[in-house]
Amino acid sequence: MVPDPVGLAQVSPQLQTSWDWRAAGNFICGGTGTGLFVATILAGMMAPVFWPALFIALALVGTGLFCVWLEIGRPWRFLNVFRQPARSWMSREAIIALPFFALGGLAWLLHSPLLGILAALLALLFVYAQGRILRAAKGIPAWRQKEIVPVIIATGLTEGAGLFVVIAVLAGYSRLDLQLFGAALFVLVAARFVLWRQYRRALGAGGAPAATLSVLDRLNLGYSGASQTLLLALTLTSLVSPPLLIVAGLMAVATGWGFKFALVTKAAFNQGFSIERMPARGAGMSAPGIKPGWTAQ
Repeated sequence: MVPDPVGLAQVSPQLQTSWDWRAAGNFICGGTGTGLFVATILAGMMAPVFWPALFIALALVGTGLFCVWLEIGRPWRFLNVFRQPARSWMSREAIIALPFFALGGLAWLLHSPLLGILAALLALLFVYAQGRILRAAKGIPAWRQKEIVPVIIATGLTEGAGLFVVIAVLAGYSRLDLQLFGAALFVLVAARFVLWRQYRRALGAGGAPAATLSVLDRLNLGYSGASQTLLLALTLTSLVSPPLLIVAGLMAVATGWGFKFALVTKAAFNQGFSIERMPARGAGMSAPGIKPGWTAQ
């Protein structure tokens, strides 16, 4: 079939309305919270653990799940989410959240590095499950790309690291520690940008709704080459002037949040309809089919 960027209004892809800002809030807060938890525990291997950061991380993940609860048509049936762990990544996300909160909460209360490490592993599983939730939504071309999973993981870890460096500056970590944290943030920002570019290229090569690509390219979602170059430059400069980590960290968080919000609420156009073969008028061969509202670039 041939992509048809002009499309027919009645059969062109439409923006999904089932998931709104509340669903985006789960991906935003859940990714940032789990990323912050992992960053705090890893930083604790080089410097004293800043335990209040774990509480902030748990609160963020809890806020994300609360956003999902607000989205449920019948909120008091939320227990049904645990019923399909063999088939649903939403069920798996919810199940992973239980031991994560238990171990993470105990790690915070008892100041236990061992429990913190175990909870950090669950945090990684949680953000992985979030990526797989999007991947499983086969009716949304922007979500079903296999490259979306590493993008979501990298974005969550980068957001968490960005928030952690802000906390680290305010908490009074040493200059050497801040330089190490800044270097780690630099690597994560670079990795996130590379994975984003791979995702965008794969989406365009396979074809996608023209409106989806328009949103991704018009807004740039903070992932444009210029904005990422600025962020990387800020992060490098912070190695000399650590207070600049606050600006770099907040920018890393903001760009990640903007990407996720747009991905869920603005770029999520559905599959639409397609015509497998264009019939011939009179004698002759039929033409290849078309996908109204689609393009490849």
